[in-house]
Amino acid sequence: MPKTKSSTTETGLLIGIRPLIEAIEAHRDIDKIYLQKNLKGPLFKELWTYLRDYHLPYVVVPKNRLDKFTRQNHQGVVAQLSAVPFQDLREIVTRTFEKGEAPLLVILDRVSDVRNLGAIARTAEATGCHALVTGTRQSAAINEDAMKTSAGALHHLPLCRENNLNETLQWLKMSGIRTVAITEKASAPLYDTPLDGPLAILMGAEDKGIAPERLKLSDYQAYLPMRGRVGSLNVSVATGATLYEVLRQRSLNHPA
Repeated sequence: MPKTKSSTTETGLLIGIRPLIEAIEAHRDIDKIYLQKNLKGPLFKELWTYLRDYHLPYVVVPKNRLDKFTRQNHQGVVAQLSAVPFQDLREIVTRTFEKGEAPLLVILDRVSDVRNLGAIARTAEATGCHALVTGTRQSAAINEDAMKTSAGALHHLPLCRENNLNETLQWLKMSGIRTVAITEKASAPLYDTPLDGPLAILMGAEDKGIAPERLKLSDYQAYLPMRGRVGSLNVSVATGATLYEVLRQRSLNHPA
C-alpha cells in the first residue's frame, strides 16, 4: 500500500476517519481504536473494511467518551498509536531457535492495566525473556504510562500482539514450546513444575484470570504458594516470582 501522511496529536492520538485510514495504509502500529455507536456513511464503510481485513482492535463507545479525548471534530473515531512497534512472534521464535537458545515468552491474557503491563515488561526484560505477547482485545494500552512503568524495558523487549491467543498457543505447542499457566486453580505448586527448555508463561488478569479455553490449551498449570491471609498476588508480582523460578531451575540444569 502507498504510504500517506496522517495527522496525530502530541499524545499519539489519531483524530477522525481519514487520518486513521491513512495510518493503516502507512502500516503504523495502532494500539486501540474507539468508535462512536451507530456510525454510518461511505467513509466509515471504507474504514470498517480495513478494521475487518487487518483484525485491528476496536471498542464501541458513546460520543461523550470520544469528546473527552479531543475538542476537534473527531467524526466518531479516535485511535491511539502504540508507543513501540509490534513484532512478529513467529519470526522471533524462529530466530531464537536458530541461535541455539530456548525461547522464553510471557503471554498476557486480558491483562488490561497499563502499569501492570509495564512492570511485567521490566521484569521480563531483566530475566532474559525473548518476547512479551498480548492479545488484541481487553489488553492494556501500549502508551506512555506503560513505557514509564517499564523503565524503558519496552524499548528493548520485543512486543507481539496476537489476534487469536488460542491459535497462538496451539502454534507454540506445535513448535515445541510448552505453556505453563499460572493459576490459583492449579493442583501443583510452581516449584514442582519443570520450567527448563522452550517455555511460555501464561498469565491472566487479576479479576478474570486466564480464559478457560486457554487453560485447556496449556501443558501445565501451576500455582504460587501463599502463606499469608491475602488471597492473591498482583499479576506483575506473580509474573516476577514465576520468571525468577524459571531462572533458578535453568541455572541448576545449566550452571554458568
